[in-house]
Formats: sequence, C-alpha cells, structure tokens
Amino acid sequence: MSIRLVTFDVLHTLITPRWPIHLQYAMVFEPYLGQLDPDSIKSSFKTALKTLQIEKPAYEQGSQSWWANVIKRTALGAGANPQLLDTSLGVIVPKLMKRFSSKEGYREFEDALPTLRALHERQTYTAVISNSDSRIRSVLTDLKLPDYMIPIVLSEEEGIEKPTQEIFLRTLDRVNNMRGERIRPEQCIHVGDEYDADYHGAMKAGMRALLLRRIGPDGKQAHIDVGEDLNGVEVIQGLDEILDHSK
Repeated sequence: MSIRLVTFDVLHTLITPRWPIHLQYAMVFEPYLGQLDPDSIKSSFKTALKTLQIEKPAYEQGSQSWWANVIKRTALGAGANPQLLDTSLGVIVPKLMKRFSSKEGYREFEDALPTLRALHERQTYTAVISNSDSRIRSVLTDLKLPDYMIPIVLSEEEGIEKPTQEIFLRTLDRVNNMRGERIRPEQCIHVGDEYDADYHGAMKAGMRALLLRRIGPDGKQAHIDVGEDLNGVEVIQGLDEILDHSK
C-alpha cells in the first residue's frame, strides 16, 4: 500500500539544539547566577522536565509559567543561590524563552530539508505532530522549513499529547479536511525519536511508524528510554531512509 502522508516529530527528528541545552542554560545563567556546573545543570534540567511533564502534562496553565517552573527548578537543582535566582528569574526566563524560539537555540538536521523536498516532489503530504509548545512554529519558520509541511499539531494547543492515539488521528483528520482527501491511518508513516510517544503512539493509532536512532554526534541528544526493547521495531538512522519506506 502506498504511503500518502508522513508525519514528523520535531525535536531530535527534524531539528536539534544548536548546542546542548544544558550548555545554553549555563550561558544564560552565568551573568546573573555565576558559574554553575554544566553537568549539574544537565542533571537538574532532566529531573525538572520529567517532573513537570507528570505534574502538568501538555503545558497545563500555559507554556510560559510551565517553562519558568522548569528553569527555576533547574537552577536551584544545579546549586544556584536562591536569593540571586529570585531577583533575576524575571530576566532569565524571557532570555531562555526567546533563545529557544528561533535558530539561536536550534538548527535543522542536514537531511531534514532534502527529505521533505523529496517527499513533496513525490506528492506525499507531510505534517508535524509534536509534544511542544507554540514556539516551535517560529523555530520552524526561522529555520526556513517548508510551509507545505502542514498542519503543525502541537500538544500545548491541543491539550493532549503523544502517545495518545487521538493526537495522531486528529492530525490525519485535519490533513484530509485541508486536502480534500480520504487518507487512512495505514497509509501514513510517523517518524520520531521517542520509543513510546512516537513509535508506539503511532502504531496504536493504526499508522506505520519509524523510530529514528541517529548515529554519531547527531544522535547524542536524542530521547532514549532506559531498557527500551527494539526487537521488531522499524529503526532508521537518517531521514533519507524514509524514502525507501514510503514508496
């Protein structure tokens, strides 16, 4: 069966932080909080992120306050002086939010644009399904990713997130309504780097799925779950491999 639609995760799939997130946080923290150990920032950021994802899924109460909470917990967990943090958080949060709204904080993978163009030339539709907040729209625009990659479906705006099958089926419905098509789930492939959210979420929605596991430096920041079992999972090492799977 021919593939009519390829949906993409964004972070660590189409784009990646221009430098590791903990190093970018350290750069922004330093003028206000002094030098904090980057490894401590890395550890506390992961803890803060996971905690907020459980406490307030899909950016409950808005992404600005959600990320302010992550940033505050990250700094405190890395040993920041609480008094300095209280006086400077109002400056630090906007700086980090702005950085990660553009190409200042992110870059596209080298295989992203060529793959999207090749799919477009084949008349295969493309769309985005991301557990991101609305800033990802400005990032994709700033990086000049093509505007035919629509719709862009984001968990903050939808109030649901991967791996729930609803967000995948909602995206397909929108593609069909926008394009005047009747594409079925089995005619779709979803591509992403998260084993549960991307691969299994798409499979539960009746789509095919490809799990992206880049090798070398580009794969170092990817989301890899401890103890994940890849037996029987369709794994690709680069986006160009999608072209062979979507014929």
